[in-house]
Amino acid sequence: MNIAYQGKTKTGKEIIVRYLRYQGEHETVDSEKKYLEGRLEAIKSGETVHLLVFCDGKLVGASDVHMMDKTEKHIGMLGISVSKNFRGEGIGKILMNLIEEEAKKKLSNLKMITLGVYFTNTIARDCTKKWGLQSMEYYQTESAGTVSSRTRF
Repeated sequence: MNIAYQGKTKTGKEIIVRYLRYQGEHETVDSEKKYLEGRLEAIKSGETVHLLVFCDGKLVGASDVHMMDKTEKHIGMLGISVSKNFRGEGIGKILMNLIEEEAKKKLSNLKMITLGVYFTNTIARDCTKKWGLQSMEYYQTESAGTVSSRTRF
């Protein structure tokens, strides 16, 4: 197992953050298989970094930075998620620090990380402030409502 971090949350729960890897034991949905193959190829080619967080053998969080293309090829798009039952444990902070560190090391074109946050998602907006991401712009989309783009570097 390729581990990026092993330690404890603020309340003492043991967690492991590791790199995404294909195991294939129970893969039955073709679209999921193709998605994972695409992600693994992007990792191999230096276009994506993906970390997973486990507690007691259970997946409780994930984060990735994937490089944009064309005129935005210097920008990494951040994704981060922590299971509802594990929020407030400091996992998001650990994951945010690790994914940024790993992205800087492994994504050679990376100059900026950006994260789109739904305006109504106050938890995500509060986290981005704590992490020091700067609010860059607000824009309206038909399907998602107002989205705030936040950037660091």
